[in-house]
Amino acid sequence: MEPTLLQSETEIEMLMEAVNYTWILVATFLIFFMHAGFAMLEAGQVRSKNVANQLTKNLLTWSVGVTVFFLIGSTVEGLVAGNGFAFQFNAEAVSWMDWLYGAVFAMTAATIVSGAVAGRAKLRAYVTYTFLLAAVIYPVVTGMTWAGGHVESIVGTPFSDFAGGMIVHGMGGIAGLTAAWILGPRMDRYNDDGSANVIPGHSLTFAVLGTLILAFGWYGFNVGTSAIFTEGSFDGAILGRVALTTTLSMACGAMGAGLVALLKTGKVDTLYVANGLLAGLVGITAIPDASTWWGAILVGTLAGAQLPIVFGLTESIGIDDVCAVFPVHGSAGVLGTLLFPVVATTEYMNELGATRPEAFVAQVTGVVAITVWTVGMTALIWFLFKLAGQARVTPEHERNGLDVSEHGVDTYPEFGQPDVATDGGTDDGKVIRTDGGKPNDGELKMITAIIRPDKLGDVKKGLAEIGAPSLTVTNVSGRGSQPAKKGQWRGEEYTVDLHQKVKIECVVADIPAQDVVEAIGEAANTGEPGDGKIFVLPVEDAYQVRTGKTGQDAV
Repeated sequence: MEPTLLQSETEIEMLMEAVNYTWILVATFLIFFMHAGFAMLEAGQVRSKNVANQLTKNLLTWSVGVTVFFLIGSTVEGLVAGNGFAFQFNAEAVSWMDWLYGAVFAMTAATIVSGAVAGRAKLRAYVTYTFLLAAVIYPVVTGMTWAGGHVESIVGTPFSDFAGGMIVHGMGGIAGLTAAWILGPRMDRYNDDGSANVIPGHSLTFAVLGTLILAFGWYGFNVGTSAIFTEGSFDGAILGRVALTTTLSMACGAMGAGLVALLKTGKVDTLYVANGLLAGLVGITAIPDASTWWGAILVGTLAGAQLPIVFGLTESIGIDDVCAVFPVHGSAGVLGTLLFPVVATTEYMNELGATRPEAFVAQVTGVVAITVWTVGMTALIWFLFKLAGQARVTPEHERNGLDVSEHGVDTYPEFGQPDVATDGGTDDGKVIRTDGGKPNDGELKMITAIIRPDKLGDVKKGLAEIGAPSLTVTNVSGRGSQPAKKGQWRGEEYTVDLHQKVKIECVVADIPAQDVVEAIGEAANTGEPGDGKIFVLPVEDAYQVRTGKTGQDAV
């Protein structure tokens, strides 16, 4: 049987529409996956005691925001754009794919804010702000730009923002900076004289992996904005340009940030390289369809290079932007948007029907309008939260961590670090015996040892071999003869003179204390400063809770 060929124009149009909508959905799912990247990136840049809080905010940003955007935000967008009053739930089902595509963009703007206010904002305040952003703040921005084109009606030239470099990322970064400014810095972030203290995040690994997930999803953000078929023909030229400029700007953003960090500190800071990669992506997001290849290199390099400088400026004026959302999303988004008339191809400008100065005026107008609206509304909302005493957690809760105070959980409940997990003790299936009750110089002895965490497994094995497996282990930090270390977090140097150690306590009766000391000393020795110390103390008495036995019998 001969295959049926598409012959009618209607059939061809239906096929192209099906391909375009499939492409839109694939891009939508990629953009949604960016929330996993945001969650990892932000969780890695906060303290371990605030990780669960940051993850919860990411989950609720999507859950609350997407629902509100469906019920309220999309209607507000239509009203501002001048398209009349219409609820999304009354629309045709096929249009909900377009709505979902818009919703993932909206939620990207919303989740950016969470990184700026990390570590001190009340969950209820953040969720309420997310509600208002999804319902009003973001829809007004898209209503006067993408949906309404109000900038063009004012200046006569369209405001160019292909995939949300300013409308999504710039807006989110500016909102985050404003919220952080109203909320105030974290405890201990600044000294009385105004100098800043470095508060490192708990996992650089999380931050970098989150960055790479975001970069992967960004292809949905930028390339996904290009339709497969436009006006009845394959739109490969735009797809190719967007893919190339997105990739080049991303790469140059990482290199630009790394280079400036090297010039400032003498080291290529890993977090700045990761943040710079994202800044390069943000910078090109407004103009990937218009930019030349060299323009993408320029935009990415400048977006990355400005990152350490702008972060330093915001820090110097007392704004605690925890995850650097303004230099990554805000200033980078503004930069890329304003560079549009500089890097746009001649062909694109001819199609636009405007000179480069006219295009620059339109870009400035759009940036100013979005900035004024976003700063005004965000400052008002967070100021009212602050006035009502609902903006940030209490000092006690902030000190203890938001995981416990806001959620009642501990992200890392188990003791130890990955390099401590190895158990060097016995595994013969027998119950661990007590030490007996025989005389040990006529009394009980406690041996206390402070050792390197990575030597715990060897010490446990050594104690088991001499018949003294019972011990108590505590995670501690302190200083002795080991020299202080220098650390860096986002290009700023800090000193660590309290080193992570493990304290082992072992009470013995029938095992000679000297044997225990020698076993620990041999197992824990590396020959380098910082191996630790061992102390032997007499124990006046002991009491076994289960049996009531005392003295040597209790041990």
